Amino acid sequence: MLASAGAEVTVWSGRGEAPGPTDLLTGLAQADVVLSLLTERIGDEMLIAAPHLLGVANHAVGHDNVDLEAATRLGIPVSNTPDVLTETTADLTWALLLAAGRRVVEADRFMRLGHFQLWGPQLLLGEDISPGGDHRRKTLGIVGFGRIGKAVARRAQGFDMRVVAHHPTSPNRVLESGLAEPVGLGTLLRESDFVSLHVPLTAETHHMIGAAELATMKSSAVLVNTSRGAVIDEAALVDALGDGQIAAAGLDVYEHEPAMAAGLAELPNTVLLPHIGSAARGTREAMAIIAATNAMAMLRGTPAPQCINPAIYASPEYAARIGRPSASEPRQTN
Repeated sequence: MLASAGAEVTVWSGRGEAPGPTDLLTGLAQADVVLSLLTERIGDEMLIAAPHLLGVANHAVGHDNVDLEAATRLGIPVSNTPDVLTETTADLTWALLLAAGRRVVEADRFMRLGHFQLWGPQLLLGEDISPGGDHRRKTLGIVGFGRIGKAVARRAQGFDMRVVAHHPTSPNRVLESGLAEPVGLGTLLRESDFVSLHVPLTAETHHMIGAAELATMKSSAVLVNTSRGAVIDEAALVDALGDGQIAAAGLDVYEHEPAMAAGLAELPNTVLLPHIGSAARGTREAMAIIAATNAMAMLRGTPAPQCINPAIYASPEYAARIGRPSASEPRQTN
């Protein structure tokens, strides 16, 4: 799309590695627009060093990898790819919930290693998601009730679950949805059989789930995270899983991604995925189209459809960028 629109496109070719700070600085200095992934940390100093930058088109719905405050101050539009990955990520959340609850990965490994010699009634016992044999409705606790949280709640109806939810910034959102009971975080953690995290990473949500919060959860509880890794104190989670404070965890994101906390990979009661929440062919293609569309608008000096700091378009800082002497020169996307 970008090439067809006449943009000169340079693609990072780091042989499987994300560009480092020096590589990013070089790219920012040469490009009019940067189409970034969530792996690229674009901070204040980098943006200051790119006085001719017309925008950052992030190929993700989350944008904590870009210093939005600095970009806004400098008159740089930032965009993301919202809405399109909601259902896909909700599907993967349920894949993790079911796999961790019913010990699917452990059972697969058990079978592949040739350990299955004799069936028995205690073999790989897991946790019911539906009412199951004890006829008790299980409780799903959803932390963060935006688009993805709501989509996860809708799917819970098929398992006849009680759904409770905590939305840190707008409790009324839960009540108005009719899909869940609004509760405080403490109540949610104490009462839930399954806890699923769907909050953005902010200063307020960093380590939202730490040692104290994990200690309040049921010993049979399953924790799932498809939001951002640093919402959980990963070292504390390793301790809680190892000590049996909670039963299992299903993770698609990590605090220091792609690295994992020491000991996490060795725990049998985990399902660990490499950040594939949106990894369905149709969804990823749609994300790419949205990111490219945003990038082309930035190159033309017109508002990006999914701009997340649109107030900058009325700012003198943005006007200065658009009116720079080199604005008529061929523009390049990195």
